[in-house]
Amino acid sequence: MINTNEKLGAYNVWANATLLDHLDHLVAGGATLPTGALRLFSHVLNAQAIWLGRLTATPSPVKVWQEHDLATLHHWHEQTSDRFHQYVINADEAELQRLISYTNSIGETYTSQVSDIFTHVPVHANYHRAQVAKELRAAGLEPINTDFITYCRELSAKAALADAPSL
Repeated sequence: MINTNEKLGAYNVWANATLLDHLDHLVAGGATLPTGALRLFSHVLNAQAIWLGRLTATPSPVKVWQEHDLATLHHWHEQTSDRFHQYVINADEAELQRLISYTNSIGETYTSQVSDIFTHVPVHANYHRAQVAKELRAAGLEPINTDFITYCRELSAKAALADAPSL
């Protein structure tokens, strides 16, 4: 059986790494990254840190709209993307069903099921990565394709080369 949240978590790691690699190449080619693109991708990685904090009952090291430069984006990707994915992989049925209560950045209190958070984080990230692409294009820079199906195609191609099944 395919675990959709595990696959979305793996996709999220790939998409964040792919976008970071693309941003690195743009800068290496002399481009200046749009402030809006950095702000939005900062938000993606900040949100991952915040959700990890909520899941583990630890304080977040970042604020929801805290802005980072490219080097710091790499840092937060390394600190959060795979860690979130591993959290999803390691969750048992009790963890999937667990409810957590938290307060958002504007002081509203909510309760959410962990399995819903596992879906939310990659979907939220994808929404904002699309906004990053729009910011890049508006600045005359070519965005990168981080679509879920592109990730799936890459998995299938790698599996075919290795003569192994994909996710």
